Amino acid sequence: MATNTSSLKKKSEQVLDGSDIMELVENQEVFTSFVDHKFKELDKDSDGHLSVKELQPAVADIGAALGLPAQGSSPDSDHIYSEVLNEFTQGKQEKVSKTEFKEVLSDILLGMAAGLKRDPIVILRIDGEDLLEFINGPSYEVEMLSVFSQIVSDDAVLPMRDCIVKALEKLTVDQGMPPSPDSWVTSNIIEPALQLWEGNNQENLVSQETFLQEFKKVAERVAQNLKEQPVIVAHSENTFDGSGIKRLLSNKFELDKLLNTALENVPKDRSGKVSKEYLRVVLDVVAPSASLPPIGAVEQIDKVVADAFDMINADDGKAVKEDEFKKLLTEILGSVMLQLEGNPISISSNSVVHEPLASSSSLLQPSS
Repeated sequence: MATNTSSLKKKSEQVLDGSDIMELVENQEVFTSFVDHKFKELDKDSDGHLSVKELQPAVADIGAALGLPAQGSSPDSDHIYSEVLNEFTQGKQEKVSKTEFKEVLSDILLGMAAGLKRDPIVILRIDGEDLLEFINGPSYEVEMLSVFSQIVSDDAVLPMRDCIVKALEKLTVDQGMPPSPDSWVTSNIIEPALQLWEGNNQENLVSQETFLQEFKKVAERVAQNLKEQPVIVAHSENTFDGSGIKRLLSNKFELDKLLNTALENVPKDRSGKVSKEYLRVVLDVVAPSASLPPIGAVEQIDKVVADAFDMINADDGKAVKEDEFKKLLTEILGSVMLQLEGNPISISSNSVVHEPLASSSSLLQPSS
């Protein structure tokens, strides 16, 4: 997978690449002290074990560090929270010891670090400078006329205000615009700019020239608002091209070791067979080593995976021997690799950070 953040360097404040997390976990003395502090903080009844209830704040903090919405927000994210809790309790324990807590926390943090190393997140501070540079630059007319033609083709007749709002939505961080669908950006940056705009009484859009002039007036006010209230945006950009799967499949020893470890926690029947229902579970365990996102994270990748499952009839729920199970998973990985090599999938995401990154997850804060 290739990650490209070079075009955003001038706007970036910070790159999250997992190195800080790796440094924490790999320093045994510091990590042990870190775990001791967190365990004591969570162990409310001081019995030397963490109950499911006592683990909940840690699970919530891990979710926040992963960028998940709060528990109860959606079935998809709640499923991930449930999986994190199961990692600690192994799905059956009611109490978790400090040793178990440390082992699982280490695994989760290392997984997060590997994900950030593979797909770094660039933290951008958008303060209006780049937006002013864009609207006063040589590419403004060409780019905005292209946006204009898209808007007109979508809706033949639009009030000027609606047209400007739609145009702002089409700008990206590359032009110095934070994600406009974000409710905070809308109410604190865009709406105040529109309220001060003198063209609110204008009826339908008249000409390209009028649009360019009026849009620039609003954009200047947006830039002023961004100067007064800069917006912090987390930006990630990555391409899934199958190269990570290719590397994994070419290393049979690593693949076997990975599959054996993943299969240790998968239920088997009396004859030692494994249900094909667990193929997706094991694939999710293997995903980070194959440079694939978790199932459910990227819709386009989920479709590629679903096609691979259909090709080998992997969803029939039948039980197979371990060797057959491994062979099926290897075939699925091979099919996904070929599809991605032929049609790489590029994903770019921008999300507004509404609180300081340092406090977004207390779990990752150093001991006080």
